[in-house]
This record gives sequence, C-alpha cells and structure tokens, in this order.
Amino acid sequence: MSPARILTALSALAPVNKATAAADSDEIGQKSAWTGSLTTVAGAADLAAHDELHRDERLLRQGWGIVTGMHRVDGKRRRVAVPLVTRPVRLEVAQTEPFDHKIVPAGDIAVHPKLAGTEHAARLAAVLSPERAGGDLADPSWLLAAATAAGYAVNAVTHRPDPEGAQPVVLARSVVYVSGPRTESGPIGQALLDWSERPGLEATALAAVYAATDAPEPETGEVRSPLPLNLEQAAAVRSSRTAPVTVVAGAPGCGKSHTLAAIALDAVARGQSVLIATQSVFAADVLAGLLARHPGPDPVMFGDTERSGTAAFADRKPVLKAEAALARRRADETLQMLERVEHAISIRLDMERRRLRGLDAPVFLLDDYPGLREADPDAVAAAAAGTRGQGGWPWTRWRRRKARKELQRLTGTDTDSAALQQALEVVRDVQAMTRLAAEGGLRLEPLWRSLEQADRDAADAAGNALRAAAPAGHRSGAARRIAELQASQGDRSRRRGAMEHLAPLLKAAPLWIGTVADVEALLPPEAAMFDLVIIDEASHVNQLRAAPVLARARRAVVAGDPRQLKFVSFASDARLHEVLERHGLTDLQARLDTGRVSLYDLACGAGPVIELTEHHRSVPHLIGFSSAKFYGGRVRPMTAHPRVQETDAITVHHTPADAADEHGVVAAEAERAVELLAELVAAGDRGLAVLSPFRAQAEVIEAAIMKRFDLEAIRAHRIRTGTVHAFQGSESETVIASLGVAPGDPAGRKRFLSGANLFNVMVTRAREHLHVVTALADPGGLVGEFLDYADRAPSPVIGDGAPKGDGSEWPVKLADALSGADAAVRAGYPVGHWKIDLVVGEGDAAFGVVCAVHPDGPRAHLDRHRALRRAGWRLVDAFPSTYADDASRAAVAVLAELGRS
Repeated sequence: MSPARILTALSALAPVNKATAAADSDEIGQKSAWTGSLTTVAGAADLAAHDELHRDERLLRQGWGIVTGMHRVDGKRRRVAVPLVTRPVRLEVAQTEPFDHKIVPAGDIAVHPKLAGTEHAARLAAVLSPERAGGDLADPSWLLAAATAAGYAVNAVTHRPDPEGAQPVVLARSVVYVSGPRTESGPIGQALLDWSERPGLEATALAAVYAATDAPEPETGEVRSPLPLNLEQAAAVRSSRTAPVTVVAGAPGCGKSHTLAAIALDAVARGQSVLIATQSVFAADVLAGLLARHPGPDPVMFGDTERSGTAAFADRKPVLKAEAALARRRADETLQMLERVEHAISIRLDMERRRLRGLDAPVFLLDDYPGLREADPDAVAAAAAGTRGQGGWPWTRWRRRKARKELQRLTGTDTDSAALQQALEVVRDVQAMTRLAAEGGLRLEPLWRSLEQADRDAADAAGNALRAAAPAGHRSGAARRIAELQASQGDRSRRRGAMEHLAPLLKAAPLWIGTVADVEALLPPEAAMFDLVIIDEASHVNQLRAAPVLARARRAVVAGDPRQLKFVSFASDARLHEVLERHGLTDLQARLDTGRVSLYDLACGAGPVIELTEHHRSVPHLIGFSSAKFYGGRVRPMTAHPRVQETDAITVHHTPADAADEHGVVAAEAERAVELLAELVAAGDRGLAVLSPFRAQAEVIEAAIMKRFDLEAIRAHRIRTGTVHAFQGSESETVIASLGVAPGDPAGRKRFLSGANLFNVMVTRAREHLHVVTALADPGGLVGEFLDYADRAPSPVIGDGAPKGDGSEWPVKLADALSGADAAVRAGYPVGHWKIDLVVGEGDAAFGVVCAVHPDGPRAHLDRHRALRRAGWRLVDAFPSTYADDASRAAVAVLAELGRS
C-alpha cells in the first residue's frame, strides 16, 4: 500500500482547527497569574508551590505582551488574557532573600501562532531570552501592531491593566501563570498532505508500519552494551538492528526506558543516526537523564525541554583521530578482558558439571580405546571430525586419510562412532573430576569480583568510545552549530529554517531527543533522514501525529503499554468510513481508525512484539495485583527478597460514606488524604504523591496541601499531587490514592474509576507503599477485587524446591544440614525469571547460596549471577567439589556467612 496514499487519507481524517484569534494559544486564568507589581509575594509563593506539586507536568509559564479585556472569540464576546510570547519557567527562592522568587527559564520560547514568521516574532522572543528574562522594553508601543497582527482589536499599550478587566489593551509586563500541558503543535492535516508529496517514503518506517510485512530474522549474536541488559532487553536490541518495526511492550517498572536507551546506543555504535521522540517533555527529559548517567554520546535535546544540553556542545573540544582510535582500542581491550574472565568462569562451571557426572562415569567404555585416557580430548574431537564425509576432491580425501591416522594414533581406532563420542565425554568428565580435586574444588569468588570489575570497565570504555566516535573533521564545527541551534529562541518557523540542513550534523551528533510535536515543528521534513526512530509512550500517541515522525527514519522502535491510559479522541466513525472509501482504503479501516487505534496498536500488527516482564520498581505486593489481573501473571518482580517479600505495602483507609458535593468532591476522603500526608511528613518520609482519578477531587486536595504545607516542606519531602492522568509515567516512594467516589454516586462515575487502564496506572505509581482512601464500603467489581487483595497480607515465599539437573541431590542435602542447625532455608527461591538454589536467613540478613551449576549451562549461570547482583543480592557459592561432597562442612561455612550478616 502506497504510503503517500495513506498520508493523503490521514490528512483528510485530521481534525480541523478553528482559525480564531485564540487558537493554539495560552489563556491565563484569573487565579493563576502573578506579576511583581500586581499581587503580593505570597502569590508567587503559591505559584512556586503549585509548580513543585506538579513538577513533572511543567505547568508554570512566563508570558509577556498580555492581551486583556473583552474580545470577540468564535463569534462571541468574552473576557480574555492571552500572552503574545511565552516560555516554561520555574520559580526559585533566592538563597539570601527567602521571599524573593527568581524566574528560571525551563524550556522553549513560543510566540503566538499567528505571529510566526512576522517581524514581531523575533522582537517578542528577545524580551524573554535568558539575557533579558522578564525585562520591559523602553518603548513598547510596537506591541499594539503585534497584538493587531495576532487578531486582537486593542486600543492601547499599558503597564497597568484595567482593574475591571474590560478594556481591550495589551499589557507590557511579565506574568507568571499556570498553563495546561502542551503536547500538540498546531493543525496536522496540511502537514500530512505535504508529506504525501515527498519522495522516498517507501523506504521509511512509515511504509513498514502500514505494510505489515514479515520482519527478517533477528541477529543471534551476543549484545554488548554500556547498559546492563536482561535477556528480554537484549532480544529487543537484536530485533531493532534488522526489523523495520520493533515493538517493546512492558508493564510499569519493567525497564522500557532503559531498553530504549540501550537500543539507541547500540545503533549509534553501529554508525547509525537515532531520533528519540516522546509524547511528553517529561519523558524526553527522563530518557536524556538516563543516558547522562552512563558514558556515551551527548544527545541533542531540541525543542521545549529543560535539558537542552547547550553547554555540553558549546564547550566540547575537538577530538583528534588519535584520541578516537585510542578510545576504540581501549574498548576492544576491556571487552577482550571481559571475555577472558567469562571464559575462565565458564570453563570451571563446566568442570563442576562434568565432575558430578564423572563420579558415576562408565569408565569401562575407555577399555576399547587404548591411549584415550592420556589423550587431549580436544585433539581427539578434532581428529574424529576430520574423518567424516565421503568422496570429494583429492585434497579432501587426503585430509580425511590423515585424520584417520591421527585418530588411530590417539585412540587405537580410525573410525568415528557414537561409542567413541560417548567415551570421549567420559574422558572429559574424569579429567574435570581429577583437576577439581587437585585444585581443592570450585572456588569462584575471586573470579566473580574480576567479572564485576570487568563489566564496569567494559561499559565505561564502550561509552567513552561512542562519545569519541564522531569524525574529528566534523566535531568542532558541528558542535558549535548544534549549540547555536539549541540556544536560538522564539519564532519556531525561523528555528526550523535554521535546522534545514541537518543531515551533515548527524555524523558528529547522531543522537537526537525531542517530543513528537517538536519533531514536526522543528526538524526538516526529509524522508529517512535518520536510520532509526524510537517512539516512547506510544499508547498515548495518535497515529496522525506519529506519521511524520515515522517518515523521518528507515526503521522504528515503538514502546508502550496497552494497559496504560490512551489518547482521547472524538473522531467520527461515519467520517472515517467516508474518507477511506473515497481513497480506496476500506480494507485498512481496522488499522486506520485514528480515533481508537494508537501508534502502539498499529505497530503491534507490523513487527515483532517483545514484552519486558522483569519488574524493578516496586516491592512484590504492589505489583502482584496488576500482574495477575492485567498482565496474565507474566510480570515477575526482581525486587523479591525475604526483607520485603511479606511486606504488606497496601493500606486501605475507609472514611465516612458521605455523599459527594455538587462538584463530585468527596470531602471526607480529601480530608483523610491530607491528614495522612501530614502524618507521613511528620515521620520524615520523602517522595510522597497524592492522586485522584477525578480533577475536582485532585484540586481540592491540592488546595488543602498548599494551605497546610509551605514551599520549603513541599520541596524537602518531594510532595506531588494531581490526577492519575497527569501522573502517568511518574512514580513516588509512597502514593496516597483518593478514589473520589461516594456510595450514592452515578454509575458512570463508578465505571470511570473502574476503567482497567486508569486503575492500573493509579495502583502502580508507588515504589514502597500505597495508601488507598475510600468512602466505598463494598464497591464490588475491579475496585472490590483490589480492596480484597489489599486486605490480605502477602503470602510468604517458601520456594518451589531444589533445582533439577546435574547435582540436584546436593542442594537437598545442604538444605537439610542447614535446617538441622535451625537456619531459615528456602529452596528454589524465585527472583524475576531466575531461581536461587537456596536462600538462607531472614530479613536484611538473608542471602543466596548457589550450590549447583544452572541447568541451562554456564552462560545462563553467568546471566543469573549478574541479574541477582544488580538486584542487590549477596551471593555465596557452596559447590560440592569445594567441600568434598560433605554437606555438613558446607553448612558450617554457610552458617559462618550468616553469622557475619
């Protein structure tokens, strides 16, 4: 299916924006504005507190050139307050003056959309530039013409607004106010139509998403990344290398952002350019922060973000070719060292497995092969392999004859057979048994320390090599150009023009991060400009907005969670059918349903879906309900440990069953939620969030919090508040959820609360504890199921028995010996997808005892060790060869470790 044809249809499905004076511009609420001259300092403190409570949403903005008074909007006269230029800001309290608030820029300057490309845009932007933040112009009379060009009939420029607010004037002053989230960037229909006429669309991720062709087989080689990866994450990286579309799915806390960062670094390491696009600015900043915590290339942050990275590029010094070569050589050397350590551990683990088989080996099989006992098994195996085959070229036949002679010399026979191969395995087992006996058994502790150090060294060296990988000839000039692009502010049409020739910069700066809206607003409209695009939060991305992003890259990785909140759309089914019939695309109606099908849904039908199921965020009790109810029990907590396994992390607080007020607010719930917050603050807790599914309930709670706590307390205890929708993608140590439904409320309100996706988001934001405040005594349905789950204390994890495979009797003997000494022992303890042979002790003192080689072999054993160590486990080896198969001796050593705990 032609991507141009699909884009044309999508352009017809795009909503039509009304061309009014207020379109796509901020309106300032009367209760949210503050200027230094119009209100008290307390007003600024309230805005700073509001900003802190909603820090992840970034709602605070500074505006200048405020059009106020009565104006005709959409054919009706109404009072407005619209800034001609705005930017996101933070309010900081000065260290010397506790009540003095400093305005700190926190994102991109934006002029009124109707002024884009005019002479007024740059002039307005200059007023809010960092050098002149908040400054008034000496002669602001030109604001009258700017306001008129924006579509407002004003009659004066003033520094003081009309007290009645009715006169149509433009205020030449700075105002700080609360704005709603900004995720869209103007009408999309015309942009899609323009894209449909651009060449090269067939070779883009856009075409792949709608064509849904079979993906090539992913690579099978090992993934080496500066970031530690589990098996699922490594599989996602492999798929991203070849598949036109890869979907990364996962429940909250399962490492989607971590995986996306690893995919981006892997592509950069392979000499490719990467564009990361997110739905929200917060998600873009999270990914940039994650990348900043690991050595690697500096990402270019473009658009409306706090992490612009300007300084990093402006201050970057040119990297000489010799320095880049040295960094690559260092990365190769550390990788070789890592592989040597891994090989040494694997050899010894294989010897332990063979030793156990050697104890019962059928050594009589060696009687038929004189000399095999003393031969090198690898030489015998090579000679046997050389004898196989028939016919062929003379050279080939001569090599087979030579191999038969060598095999005859080593074993007494010149024929490879199943019996010989079995005897060869016996030799290997006996030799392993003999060698381990001579070495005093398997002792890996020094090698484990070497492995962890080698892992760190290899990750650092790989990241440094990536950072130095840009060609030296491009580095210095490109860094200056990128710094200039990031530093430029204001009129977005001019900024887009400045980025017109972006392709040469991708060699020096291959990693770019911004929002979906900023990609289309700022980056040049060039098909397949990037090798790979990564789109996060895809469940919340409308495919209309996603299409231009997908068109800018050859391959795509789409990440999301089908059990998270989706975008809101009011698209008409009748219009969808009419448009698709007109364009001959009715066979794609199920996929082109832009009102219901998110980018995530669309991508799931176009490429492999790799689900991440190891949970790293919360204690097991907090994720258990969602795992069972929404994810089929596939989510396995890597946080499992005896110190938290039985932690009752959910507390339900029942309030009087009072009726909700006319706004739907359940006052008793709001009061209890704030009282509970005060108790946690008094106890010194930090990382606290108070949420509600309903906006009115959330606003009442927020007002009570701001009345009860000052800005210093809000910041010190990292208090957040808001709706569940606003908190999606965020987390806190402790969450208080006010359900906001009274027993007599309408059925529709109860259905909203019981929405599976909303409820799943609400109950998965906490890391350590969730408090549920409710006026419902017996709600039934999903809410009732959760409250029943919360009322049951978590069951203790006993483990599911000793591991199967070679040496499975040894863990049983060791567990019996430890139990006889009154030590708490759990066998086969599950942690994520792994199992620990034995867990000894209780609470913080508990540790893992590894006493058998992993049933899947040394490679799996290494992977398990790394995963458990990253999860914070202390591990002790107790292999049978170390203690001459004496479980009592091993138990004494393990108990000594327990004593040291």
